Amino acid sequence: MLIDTHCHLHDREFFSEAQAEEMLKRAHENGVEKIICIGTSHEDSLVARDFASRHSNVYWTYGAHPENASKESDIVLSRHFATNGERVSEEPRNDGRDEACRERIISDSKLVAIGEVGLDYHYEGYNREAQIKLFEKMLQLAVDNDLPVSFHVREAFDDFFAVVKNFPKVRGVVHSFTDNKKNLKKILETTDFYVGVNGLATYSTLPIPPLERVLLETDAPFLAPAPFRGKTNEPAYVREIAVWLSQKLEMDFDLVKITTTKNAEQLFKI
Repeated sequence: MLIDTHCHLHDREFFSEAQAEEMLKRAHENGVEKIICIGTSHEDSLVARDFASRHSNVYWTYGAHPENASKESDIVLSRHFATNGERVSEEPRNDGRDEACRERIISDSKLVAIGEVGLDYHYEGYNREAQIKLFEKMLQLAVDNDLPVSFHVREAFDDFFAVVKNFPKVRGVVHSFTDNKKNLKKILETTDFYVGVNGLATYSTLPIPPLERVLLETDAPFLAPAPFRGKTNEPAYVREIAVWLSQKLEMDFDLVKITTTKNAEQLFKI
């Protein structure tokens, strides 16, 4: 069995319902038996939740992507939602409905992580303070509910490490690692962190973590692996990444499959 630990198959901006169903079928045919749909905002996370509820082998996360920091920083799950999950007034309430909504979402049996959340300083105009503020809120949410975190970090590792050191109980995966050996080493020194390896690794010179710390992912529809580079990515391609990794590490494919699946099951409890 293989697991796609990070994809956006639920997002109708990228996939129709019919396309998603076909991709789930192809994933199964290629040995990808479990899939985690990653939320990027409050609304997107609820779409992921609903998609997961319709499929026995699909799970979801509650996330707030750093690119949404300016608009999401005050509407993360820990504040001000009606019982149906919709955003309501920014004014504090004491009628118990916020807590009921939070409990309803957090207690969903197929919610496996908080994320993706983190820091991204790649594009001009990013709001560093807003990103850090949101990141801290989401890490606290993860700690409070004993959930792992799917981290998004791009060109921001100094601040990333500075923030996470204040949350020593946080565990998770640095999704789609795209940095240098120094920062990979620092991640691996944090014993509760895994590293996401996806199609990007198959056509780059990125450092590869040891197998016992690897999670496989696609980030579909992005970052299709060779030989599908430039095409729409999908969960079935986890197998291609696993094959590539077995060749890169000069290890048996079955060992890669078994180890990465065990890693994912251990982190996400699936």
